[in-house]
Amino acid sequence: MTFHHKKHIFFDLDHTLWDFDKNSALTFEKIFQLNDLDIDLSAFLEVYVPINLQYWKLYREEKIDKKNLKFARLNDAFKALNMQVSTSMVHKLSDDYIIHLCTFNHLFPETIAILEYLKSKYTLHIITNGFKEVQHGKLNQSNIDHYFQTVTNSEMVGVKKPNPKIFNHSLQMAKATTENSLMIGDNLEADIMGAINFGMDAICFNYHKETLAADIIGIDHLLELKQYL
Repeated sequence: MTFHHKKHIFFDLDHTLWDFDKNSALTFEKIFQLNDLDIDLSAFLEVYVPINLQYWKLYREEKIDKKNLKFARLNDAFKALNMQVSTSMVHKLSDDYIIHLCTFNHLFPETIAILEYLKSKYTLHIITNGFKEVQHGKLNQSNIDHYFQTVTNSEMVGVKKPNPKIFNHSLQMAKATTENSLMIGDNLEADIMGAINFGMDAICFNYHKETLAADIIGIDHLLELKQYL
């Protein structure tokens, strides 16, 4: 199957183009140093990463707000490590994390190469659930903002992927249709099933190495998109 007939390609940002795990780890290392906290980074990340994923699922499902997500994911991680960290310090760390996250801008391998390949053939866009104050910073600081005609974040729309409203909003901004559009992202629930249920074709950037259903197209490396586009 190929998608040469498509005109608009919609990318997720975090975990798809922007290497969130690497940049997040470097940010925690930086803010722990800034706040004179002696914390084993690898031990912290081992408990924090799954906690963060759980809270983002609640956030997508509108079961927790942004303010509580930012505090609770850190607070729960420190509790899991039996660390005594004051409430005021947790709040400061959550703010510092957002401030410094954009200072690290590692992209996945071949991100620039695939965007260069696609830009002359298709119109490129971003649909992201990430916080608005950092998503544009990530695009700008990593020097990929110029590849995208439109950027839709969930806070603009008031809902998150996989809610069909965010896909509808993004397509309207892009003056695109479901038929001539393709979604590329890493999250099966938010990006892939969200797009498919909205009526869009989708390709999963499966760097998590998850087992995909037979009807889901998956790639392990971004340059594999050349097989389809």
